[in-house]
Amino acid sequence: MPKNKKRNTPHRGGNGGGGSGAAAATAATAGGQHRNVQPFSDEDASIETMSHCSGYSDPSSFAEDGPEVLDEEGTQEDLEYKLKGFIDLTLDKSAKIRQAALEGIKNALASKMLYEFVLERRMTLTDSIERCLKKGKSDEQRAAAALASVLCIQLGPGIESEEVLKTLGPILKKIICDGTASIQARQTCATCCGVCSFIATDDITELYSTLECLENIFTKSYLKEKNTNVVCSTPNTVLHISSLLAWTLLLTICPINEVKKKLEMHFHKLPSLLSSDDVNMRIAAGESLALLFELARGMDSDFFYEDMESLTQILRALATDGNKHRAKVDKRKQRSVFRDILRAVEERDFPTETVKFGPERMYIDCWVKKHTYDTFKEVLGSGMQYHLQSNEFLRNVFELGPPVMLDAAMLKTMKISRFERHLYNSAAFKARTKARSKCRDKRADVGEFF
Repeated sequence: MPKNKKRNTPHRGGNGGGGSGAAAATAATAGGQHRNVQPFSDEDASIETMSHCSGYSDPSSFAEDGPEVLDEEGTQEDLEYKLKGFIDLTLDKSAKIRQAALEGIKNALASKMLYEFVLERRMTLTDSIERCLKKGKSDEQRAAAALASVLCIQLGPGIESEEVLKTLGPILKKIICDGTASIQARQTCATCCGVCSFIATDDITELYSTLECLENIFTKSYLKEKNTNVVCSTPNTVLHISSLLAWTLLLTICPINEVKKKLEMHFHKLPSLLSSDDVNMRIAAGESLALLFELARGMDSDFFYEDMESLTQILRALATDGNKHRAKVDKRKQRSVFRDILRAVEERDFPTETVKFGPERMYIDCWVKKHTYDTFKEVLGSGMQYHLQSNEFLRNVFELGPPVMLDAAMLKTMKISRFERHLYNSAAFKARTKARSKCRDKRADVGEFF
């Protein structure tokens, strides 16, 4: 058989269109045939596509090592080249490759400030996120929503992020309210909707619409019957938690009149979530209550809550919870959080926390600041410290002033190599083991003495 005919013969078990877009285009040119590329089919990727994807860096590497590795192993140009490749791969035929590309972009943007790069390609990135949200499935939708959050954090408030929100906002709300969509996808979309609206919402009516959308989700966990004392968790509980936390974040930027309205609606219903059998729901409800009390007292120093006695009894019980049927880790976590919540409600006190990043320190001295910090830390992960140093938007949110310029000598003293970090962790582990052994020996000696 002549070579040119053999080259145009489809592979067995396929229709000849299973390769990458580039491979398909080459084959079509060679054989004089046009092949339709279907960027959102759920077929497995071919060998050509996988090799094309592996030509770029492993997307997960951005999440593990952050900006330190980017500085050590490649220049800014290398990083941007990899990101351009990931952006192209968001159109790939394989859902797995599209998801990996979205995660790779998200991890890079969470680890490093790339404002100029993102600004030039914001429309392309927004289009890719929109397609993946609309036509992708659970994991792909989660990756797309997570990228949307980081994209808005990079852009900060302004026309550009407003355009991103106008495009993606209706799709995010549709997924959040879609009972047939994956719970995990809806959960990530709820967080994304809260973060993007916090950054980019310019229209107050749109902000109220987002609050209502989130309310319609988490209020489903409120006690419906007066005779029941426990809110039973369901598969939807994780979605309700994310919606409640996103709603609480947006409440911190609402006008006073709207805050008063929401307080009247939820102050007497929210405590019912403290009886949930899910520890994360109890903690989310408790922290939201503490923040609501802070907002109410900020508007009126003489604010009076009618059911204060019963609420403090519930909070005190959770702060000293010793139920045997609950896991030790859950009880320890719950007691620690609710001790602070009880102090906030009873004594109007907040235990100040210190966050160190580079040569700077930030003091978290109120529930609004704590909730905002926790939300952005959840989105950025290990990149939070880097963004606190470099991201003007976050520095404005936390009143840190303009970024501090660091010279090369100071950067070098701040940086710890991976090997040094390993040695430090090993030494700390050995010290802990030695201390525990001594403690055990003392207990053994006392037992022998008696």
